[in-house]
Parts: sequence; C-alpha cells; structure tokens
Amino acid sequence: MALLISIIIFIFSIFPFSNNAQIPPSPGYYPSSRVGSIGFNQGFTNLWGRQHQSLDHGLLAIWLDRSSGSGFKSVKSYSSGYFGAAIKLQPGYTAGVITSLYMSNNEEHPGHHDEIDIEFLGTPENEPYVLQTNVYIRGSGDGTIIGREIKFHLWFDPTKDFHNYAILWNPSQIIFYVDDVPIRRYPRKSDETFPLRPMWLYGSIWDASSWATDNGRYKADYTYQPFIAKYNNFKIDGCEGGGGGGCRPISGSPGGSDGLSSQQRAALAFVNHNYKVYDYCRDPKRDHKLTPECL
Repeated sequence: MALLISIIIFIFSIFPFSNNAQIPPSPGYYPSSRVGSIGFNQGFTNLWGRQHQSLDHGLLAIWLDRSSGSGFKSVKSYSSGYFGAAIKLQPGYTAGVITSLYMSNNEEHPGHHDEIDIEFLGTPENEPYVLQTNVYIRGSGDGTIIGREIKFHLWFDPTKDFHNYAILWNPSQIIFYVDDVPIRRYPRKSDETFPLRPMWLYGSIWDASSWATDNGRYKADYTYQPFIAKYNNFKIDGCEGGGGGGCRPISGSPGGSDGLSSQQRAALAFVNHNYKVYDYCRDPKRDHKLTPECL
C-alpha cells in the first residue's frame, strides 16, 4: 500500500490533474505555421515612449515605469488578415498594468474608431493573469463606447516563456488564438456590430490602474518597476488598407472555409468551459439592447 501511495504521489507531481493543468485538445489546424515571421523593423515603428523600447536580435522589450510606458504600431494599415506575436509577460506584482496586442484605427477616426483587442490585465502577486479580448465598433460616430469583453485565464504561466497570440480578422469573422487554439470567435451578424474599416496593428504597455485589476481595486505599484513586456516572432499576413480586391490572407480554418472545423470547435468549447471568467453577453448589468448580437 505504501508503494502504491508513493507511485500515485509521483504521478500527480508530474501530471497535476488540477483544473489549471487541463490543456485544450489539439485544434488540428495551425495558422501561425502558415505565416512567416518578420523583424520588428520590417513592419513596425515606435509610436510613443521610444526611450522605453529596446530591440536585441529580434526581441523587442517595452517597459513601463513611473515616467512613461511605451507603444509601437505597424507601418501599414490592413483591411483583413492574420496578425500575431509571441509575448512573454512580467512576473510578480503587475496590478494596474496592461500589456497589449491590438488592431485599431483610432488615429484615423478619433472619437469613433474600431478596435480588436488582446489585453493582458496585470495582477497582484501569486494571482493568474487575465487575458481580455474585446471588440469596439464605433463607425456610427455617435461617441458611445460599447465594449464586448470576454476574459480568460490561461492554461499555462505566461511569464515563464513566450506564447503565440493572434487575431484573425476577415469580412465574416474575428477569431482570437492562443498558441493556435481558438479561444473566441466573433462572427459578423450585421454591419453595425462588426468592424469593417482598415486598421493598424499595435502593441503597448501602460498604466490602467483605474480599471485593469479587479475594477481598479489594485493599482500599479512603482516599487516593482520597471514592468517589462517582451515580443518576438511577429507575423502579419494581411490585405493592405485601400488595396485591390485580389488579396486573400490565410483562412482561420482548414479548407479555406469561414467558421471553424469540428476539431477547432471542440478546442474552443474546452477553453470556454474551463478558462472563461467573464462574458459580456452573460453580464446581467449590461444593457444588451446595445449589443444586439447577444440577443
């Protein structure tokens, strides 16, 4: 009996069967492998906080301290495509700090822009990061900010190593990927609820103490500065904004069809069942008349 117990303890030490250790099933399709990597200087430029950026052998580090954060932007705008990067996050106390990879046309359409977000919400020490996905559609120009947030925990520690995060955006859908696993699909149900204007790809690190961690309960603590985010393995396969109609970026699923394969849907369902922690469509405090895709 003692030997059996020792074997069980050994197995659990190697394969911890807690909820946090559950790995999604294979999606069976890996769009990141179909897109070549580009160097930072090939596709991006500094946007702000140049003194808080460094580039070393293809690895971009950006950081936030008490004086400033930092951000970068793609040189070109795109009307659709696959956009990704490998990111490694800061460990320890990062409450109030946002690290992001996102699409936006805010500079082109200030006050009524579109946006597709991957944002990592900083956390108190020993608490897991929250990955927030979001979609803004403000093409009407009415100035109303309507977020469509869905939040997740991850099945790994994003501070230990680089992982690939990506957005696939085409005229029919938006898919968010983590290591090629689709975690969210946002289909186009109407022109009013879907971003259609060209956008740029951005990355940034900044202080969002007013809302980022537990609705602003925990603030950025600069005794832990600098807060550093690292990026590499940048990938863009997109149709340039204002380009011709012949461009066709990679598909989000095998066979070139819209939607997801059955294997991808199984991986998506697994992540949503085990790791989703907030869904705007299920928030009883939200006015869902403003988000008709929820109805």
